[in-house]
Amino acid sequence: MPLLQEAPTPKAPAPASPSGAPELAIIIPTLNERDNVAPLIGLIEQALPGVAWEAIFVDDDSTDGTRDAVFALAARDARVRCVQRIGRRGLASACIEGALASSASFIAVIDADLQHDERLLPEMLAILKREPLDIVVGSRHVSGGGFGAMGERRRRISNFATRLSRTILRADVSDPMSGFFMMRRSAFDRSVRRLSGIGFKILIDLFASSPEPLRYRELPYEFRARRHGESKLDALVVWEYLMLMGDKLVGHIVPIRFISFAAVGGIGLLVQLAALAILRSAVGMDFKAAQALAIVVAMVGNFLLNNVLTYRDLRLTGWRWLGGLLSFCLVCSAGAVANWGAATLLFESFALPSWLASTAGALVGAVWNYAMSGVATWRKRVKA
Repeated sequence: MPLLQEAPTPKAPAPASPSGAPELAIIIPTLNERDNVAPLIGLIEQALPGVAWEAIFVDDDSTDGTRDAVFALAARDARVRCVQRIGRRGLASACIEGALASSASFIAVIDADLQHDERLLPEMLAILKREPLDIVVGSRHVSGGGFGAMGERRRRISNFATRLSRTILRADVSDPMSGFFMMRRSAFDRSVRRLSGIGFKILIDLFASSPEPLRYRELPYEFRARRHGESKLDALVVWEYLMLMGDKLVGHIVPIRFISFAAVGGIGLLVQLAALAILRSAVGMDFKAAQALAIVVAMVGNFLLNNVLTYRDLRLTGWRWLGGLLSFCLVCSAGAVANWGAATLLFESFALPSWLASTAGALVGAVWNYAMSGVATWRKRVKA
């Protein structure tokens, strides 16, 4: 594959189609990608002459002026739009919202970092028009594709995640970790209500959520090096990937967030017991004072972990973090009362064994904490 060429300056567009309606929507999730916006649009324009396309940037409230860069292009090119999201993050959910914001018959997803080969877009579109397929995937694993300058560590992680995805996929896709593909609107519509929208791997979500196996084809491409900005991938991407896998496996039975919330609660119990032991033995506190302080320590620890793990897509920062901590502690205090009340009722009125009544009370408290913290602490926020 030839190296990435310098992107041309976007020109004043011709009318997209006689009706003005786009045929192809290109969804571009962004977070601090200002310097890549104009070059990417230039490359797309060069790759798709004569195609009625629109580019929808879905921006997760970037702090580097990405939204303003998109607005500047949109002011002179009606094919460019921006959907700004406030208070929530995640590449998969951004792709879903971008697709829902368009009426185009074909939907493409491409990263804003210029690492995907936009020159495949016209071939993808031609294949979908010509053949009875649902989706065309840009693959680094088929003959002719490659990982380019990607580091060996990231390659190993990608290969491991690909093997792990076989447990939920209904197709033998060589590169289910790809973030570069094009699909029919009708195929997206069939799956959209089943999508998890968790993490970065929307392609896996689509294949695993489709009510019937997707008809697909893969095209090779060489993964490019990033030109501007920094990668948004971090260690917690692995956790988000596991959350997606768990949601596809058991989410129809128990919400994956509740499983994560309960797991964090289990860690919190261990923290509470450890804090109690330290305060009693090392500091010499009496039981009541030590227990109260240990509960506070566990609550704070639970909030920190849930903010980073369970509600990573809605995580709180700045002053909202402090307000979230206070509301979480209030919710959990009420949950403790619910726990105590349920356990007491079952023990005294229904003569359940104490261990069973206590366990049931803990479950009631956990459900209360999960439900109310979702409403009071990590509620979704939208732009007014």
